[in-house]
Amino acid sequence: MAGGIEIKTADEIAYMREASLIVWEVLEQLEKAVAPGVTLEELDAIAERETVQRGAVCAFKGLYGFPKNICISVNEQVVHGIPTRRKLVEGDLLKLDYGVIKRGWYGDSARTIPVGKVSPDARKLVEATRDSLEKGIRAMVEGNRISDIGAAIESHVAPMGYGIVRDYVGHGIGKKLHEDPQVPNYGPARWSRGQPNPRLRAGMVLAIEPMINLGTHEVETLPDGWTVVTRDGKLSAHWEHTIAITGNGPQVLTRP
Repeated sequence: MAGGIEIKTADEIAYMREASLIVWEVLEQLEKAVAPGVTLEELDAIAERETVQRGAVCAFKGLYGFPKNICISVNEQVVHGIPTRRKLVEGDLLKLDYGVIKRGWYGDSARTIPVGKVSPDARKLVEATRDSLEKGIRAMVEGNRISDIGAAIESHVAPMGYGIVRDYVGHGIGKKLHEDPQVPNYGPARWSRGQPNPRLRAGMVLAIEPMINLGTHEVETLPDGWTVVTRDGKLSAHWEHTIAITGNGPQVLTRP
């Protein structure tokens, strides 16, 4: 334990790696299934089936009362979208956010998938968000601070004029989906006063997840109590990995 932040052992990180690779495998299967005409509920069913086949548990179902297995958000929906009978159409921007539990340990990842041919603005947003995640991961080295992660993400996307969601942030992860610390996707100049900014230590495991909007950073929640959308109705992209900090640099657990 370091200032309330769980430090994982090598064995515990290995368990998290096992859970995290299942997340990657399930997301790979879901991405293959994405096509115009497919419903969000069909994707939800695939996530459950593929997870159960691998001896894991869908982490989101029932968590805080969430009613489905996976968060699926489309176009202006940022995060926490509930799968419905909505059919995907050509040009949609689909966000899949998924987690599993295996042997009591969590893995968590998200990706943004263009449905067929999307607009140039949409494709550029997806690529910039994915690249910003990689910038944040490269900042996850011992001795840096939590703020260095968000600063790296912000420095990549802010010059492009995108809005960085501030109401939702990355987080620690382990035997709970959400642990300390919070990991904003922006630098400390935008932090609330007195927010903790601990140094990164080997054994910390963090889920980093930039949520980047084509327009304003402002978001709001729909009446369903879950689905978060951009306030101006413009597109949003979301990428996430679970990463362990090691003495040899960051280890991305949610990809091979």
